[in-house]
Amino acid sequence: MNTEVILNYLSCLSQNNNREWYHGHKAEYKEANEEFESLVQELILGIGQFDSSILNNSPKDLTFKLVRDTRFSHDKSPYNPAFRAHISSMGKLPVPVGYYIMIKPGNQSFLGGGLFADMFKDATTMVRDYITNHPHEWEQVITAPEFKEIFHVQGTALKNVPKGYDSTHSQAEYLKYKSWYLEYPVSDEIVKDADNFFRTAVSVFEKMKPFNDYLNQALKGFKMPER
Repeated sequence: MNTEVILNYLSCLSQNNNREWYHGHKAEYKEANEEFESLVQELILGIGQFDSSILNNSPKDLTFKLVRDTRFSHDKSPYNPAFRAHISSMGKLPVPVGYYIMIKPGNQSFLGGGLFADMFKDATTMVRDYITNHPHEWEQVITAPEFKEIFHVQGTALKNVPKGYDSTHSQAEYLKYKSWYLEYPVSDEIVKDADNFFRTAVSVFEKMKPFNDYLNQALKGFKMPER
């Protein structure tokens, strides 16, 4: 796998974010996409060493398109110059939560995990209820030394604890959240070194697993809304 090819293509796309350039450089896209899928395949095998639930996946089913939905955006650039994938037991669906990778030039790449989507009210309620009833397990996850060393919990949040929840609860701060996720930034220099990037990703994802496990326990029985 050649991650430098991925970054080079995305850098060019970022500088030429238009349909004419994109369609005129399909060969470069194909090469970069193949390298990204190769990376995702290696990550499936690497993550599978400590989380076998994701081993049934195919890279093609885990990746996201470059095309942007610009209908409700002020930015009308047709493409998102980033290769992205979500690796979980059910593929790239946001639930169950899994391991997220985004390669984007300009030192914007990151490794992520947890519940990024805050538009699923049922999912938010399920996690809040689980934290309410299992505060000690949550505390153990987020205060573990190897977790605290590289992560802090992020997410969209309310100003106050929502109605129906105890504002004096030991985890009241996290009950304000509507999503709970982690991001580990990765520089372009690390991404360019494919072996180093792979080792970094596997190590970060392994440290992330208890956080994902907690959220997936909370989200047991959640069903994605039908379109």
